[in-house]
Amino acid sequence: MTQYLAFDIGGTNLKYALIDEKGQISEKKRIKTSNESLDSFMDSLYIVGDKYEGKFEGIAVCAPGKIDTEHKTIYFGGALSFLDGLNLEKTLGKRYRVPIAVENDGKAATLSEQWLGELRGVDDGVALTLGTGVGGGIVVNHRVVHGWTFQAGELSWMIINSGLGTQNVAAYTGYSCSAVNMIRKINLALGNVNDLDNGRAVFEAIDKGDLRATAIFNRYCRSVAIMIINIQTVINASKFVIGGGISAQPALISGIDDQLHKILANNPMIGKQMIVPPVVAAKHGNDSNLYGALYALLLELKYKN
Repeated sequence: MTQYLAFDIGGTNLKYALIDEKGQISEKKRIKTSNESLDSFMDSLYIVGDKYEGKFEGIAVCAPGKIDTEHKTIYFGGALSFLDGLNLEKTLGKRYRVPIAVENDGKAATLSEQWLGELRGVDDGVALTLGTGVGGGIVVNHRVVHGWTFQAGELSWMIINSGLGTQNVAAYTGYSCSAVNMIRKINLALGNVNDLDNGRAVFEAIDKGDLRATAIFNRYCRSVAIMIINIQTVINASKFVIGGGISAQPALISGIDDQLHKILANNPMIGKQMIVPPVVAAKHGNDSNLYGALYALLLELKYKN
């Protein structure tokens, strides 16, 4: 069985796995991301690559930032600013002499769902990853849209409140639909000032119907619903898949769906035209970027042949 080496580059952890073309993982590990310098970071990739050399027929990478998938180059690498301009064809590809693919992390999560998840067989769909900001991927006619400068799907930069000023981060979807911000706001309201990132405490309060928690949570779900409606005016997707750590919470999916119905019911002009699309939780969770990075490589190899 042909195997591939997949990397998921994160600001905190570097995940890697050997995966075959059917999506079976034979080995998977994670290490702390080396963020001191580009040289130290590349050394960590080479240590992994050298360990498995001879066992893989290609290398698939996903990373934060704007990714030039054609030239295998990372730009604006999020918290890992030293990745800006890194060409993986000239580094990993040259060292191991195997095909290389590199994809943005949000689009990789989308490709994962398209390959083996909730977007399989879907003509037009969207995957949203709710975390610190909003990662995204848009599928049109079975293909993930990149755009002419590879900017498509960067939904965090959707302006939804220009009255605040475009230099104010609160004007953007990345702020209003940030799961991290929502969890911190609720913990602050609950008095959990020493544990603002405690998601478990937040959803326990929501499930119990705590009024402080549910008021903030409902506003958050409404913001996500507004983002979905804005996307629908452009592509009319038949399915939305929600990823990120909080997507495992049933209250989130039902909350977004409820807000979608309320907005359309309260506005007959749009409500008579727009049908609420199915909103579901992503299938692959923490492994989605590894699967998606590999699927990007498999598609490249397929189209080349």
